[in-house]
Amino acid sequence: MSKHSAQFKRAVVEDYLSGKYGGSGAVAHRHGVDHGTVRIWVAAWRAHGEAALQKKYSRYDGQFKLKVLQFMHTKALSCPETAAIFDIRNPSVISVWKRRYDSGGMQALEPRPRGRSVEQPKSSAPPVSSKSDEARTKEELLKELNYLRMENAYLKKLDALIRSESPTAQRKKRK
Repeated sequence: MSKHSAQFKRAVVEDYLSGKYGGSGAVAHRHGVDHGTVRIWVAAWRAHGEAALQKKYSRYDGQFKLKVLQFMHTKALSCPETAAIFDIRNPSVISVWKRRYDSGGMQALEPRPRGRSVEQPKSSAPPVSSKSDEARTKEELLKELNYLRMENAYLKKLDALIRSESPTAQRKKRK
């Protein structure tokens, strides 16, 4: 995400194109940005005009990503040059696409679902057996007994903690 406004970018590009401040290095120094950024903005401006400097939120499908990579390969272009031609605001994303394609093929270029995956919470309780107590093994019964003892101890400690904090909270309110 770019932290510079379209108006700022336009001013930088106009200063570069006017030539009165020198090359990209001098214009970059004047505005406090990297000279490579100036070159990227100018290339985007030349290829797409005013729209290239506006914010853009895009999601690209796998076919588009493959087309970009093939074009970059056949024309022997750099990532910033290719990004300017296809109006991709972040040139480094093209190198990410290339790495993914090289390691996983076309399938790696397909968009992945966003956000966290939905997982069912894992219960800490032992699975309830459908067998009767007589049919269960000694090991299964001991495992359940141990679990129930731990659960009981935890609940007793929690109850004691709540009871010990309760009078303290009441004394603090009175003051």
